[in-house]
Amino acid sequence: MNFPRLPLCAIAATLFAGSAAQAQVDLTGMWGQLMHSDAPDRGAGPDYGDYTGLPLSAAGLLRAETWSDQKWTVPEHQCEPHPIDYAPWGPAGMRVWSDVDHPTQRMTALHQTFQWMITHRVIYLDGRPHPSQYAPHTWMGFSTGKWIGDKLVVNTTHIKEGWTRRNGPARSEKGKLTEYWMRHDNVLTITSITEDPVYLTEPVVRSMNWQLDPGYQHGPYPCSARVEIERPQGFVAHFLPGQNNLIGEFRKNLGVPIEAAQGGAESLYPEYEQKLKEMIKAGKK
Repeated sequence: MNFPRLPLCAIAATLFAGSAAQAQVDLTGMWGQLMHSDAPDRGAGPDYGDYTGLPLSAAGLLRAETWSDQKWTVPEHQCEPHPIDYAPWGPAGMRVWSDVDHPTQRMTALHQTFQWMITHRVIYLDGRPHPSQYAPHTWMGFSTGKWIGDKLVVNTTHIKEGWTRRNGPARSEKGKLTEYWMRHDNVLTITSITEDPVYLTEPVVRSMNWQLDPGYQHGPYPCSARVEIERPQGFVAHFLPGQNNLIGEFRKNLGVPIEAAQGGAESLYPEYEQKLKEMIKAGKK
């Protein structure tokens, strides 16, 4: 039997189509957050004054040291969701589902929802550009993604001002987020890189793991703001510079010199370990 011979271009197109299709890894499902690392951030939250590992600028350090957790007693802040650069880091389960173009069977978007406040994020995979810098900023921002091999690279802009850690360090509305989504069997790893020209001098890099949990389902997350503590009209939770006595407790309890507790880009590198030993040996406070 004689079979028709396909032109080389047709064969190449067929092979390329198969390869491209394989590059789109299935990231959908119900994912349970693994809490095996960075427990203070994933659980109850870090201590006042613990800015270790954060490359804070002078403005970022000032913002952190003048922050007060009384903010969460004010009704207008009680139902705030986690911003997208912090949401995977804070404690919450996650659901991911996709939009698929029927004729091509290509994913055109991924949707992401976190149990905390049931936030909804869309990651567009159809090549659309990011909007103007004057477009509205939201808690989830505006995200686009592209495949590099079997990894999904996501770029997010237009994020409302938020926080990089739940004890005061802030991220401005000029911040940008880059994520790398990588699936290994039933484990999903998301590595995130947050950049901010206002409150950071270098990017904040984080990595978090999720495990596929088919039996997990989100429930509703109703939130109703209410007056928990009587405050004067116009109250803004804060400490004046130099008047936050709480930030010293972390340094005192762990014996960490103030310079190390304040973070900074230098503290991110291995060479800082020797400097820290020398500061502790010299009795620096």
